Amino acid sequence: MHYGKLLLIISALFAGQASAHGLWTEQRRGNIEVIYGHGAEDNAFKAQKISGAWAYDVSGKMIPVNVQRLTDHARLQPLKPPAVMAVALNNGMWSQTADKKWINEGRSKVPGAIESTETLKYSLAIYQPGAKLPKLNQIKLLILPEVDPLTVGPGKSLPVRVLLDGKPAAGVKLIGDYRSAPNTLSTETDKDGRAQVLVRNEGLNVIAAQVEVPVKDNAEVSSRGLFSSLTFLGEPHHE
Repeated sequence: MHYGKLLLIISALFAGQASAHGLWTEQRRGNIEVIYGHGAEDNAFKAQKISGAWAYDVSGKMIPVNVQRLTDHARLQPLKPPAVMAVALNNGMWSQTADKKWINEGRSKVPGAIESTETLKYSLAIYQPGAKLPKLNQIKLLILPEVDPLTVGPGKSLPVRVLLDGKPAAGVKLIGDYRSAPNTLSTETDKDGRAQVLVRNEGLNVIAAQVEVPVKDNAEVSSRGLFSSLTFLGEPHHE
């Protein structure tokens, strides 16, 4: 079964406090830092919102990882250098009032709410060439590279497949350079969830997608707002 366009309201149009920010990781001063922001904007966030982190070696075997919850962000500390890293952030339920304000609660606690959503954000980072990707069922919106992204190079196209709840998602718009041009759409997935995304940078590439999925028979929210990113270096860096 595929997710068709009718199921997806692309939340590039769904602005507001609930879904305006993305999630990715960056290596800074030898640490893997979780970044919550929009483009070049890097915001403080409550580290307890990190709902999971997973690290893997080049063969796809899991590496233990500690989430260091700092005052304004989170740092990921795998037991050894990972080939692949995934992280999830649950930004909670948000409801919009009639005067367009967003409140971090379900609609049962916001009288007269005109919109309500649960916002979940994910990121997948590829660090080492030749890495075997494990099953990533915990990543509910996944941008899956179909070739090793570290071998493609700037100016070339990376084939990806977007999975929503493990199923190919059609009609998902992809942002090819979320860090530098977060509002510029690059391409859209076909009926099988596939797309070609131009690798833009020699340094860090952050490819992103956002979708809004309707939720039925839920007292608190009418939708799930999902963000996902895929990150990798365009060219390998040598010390």
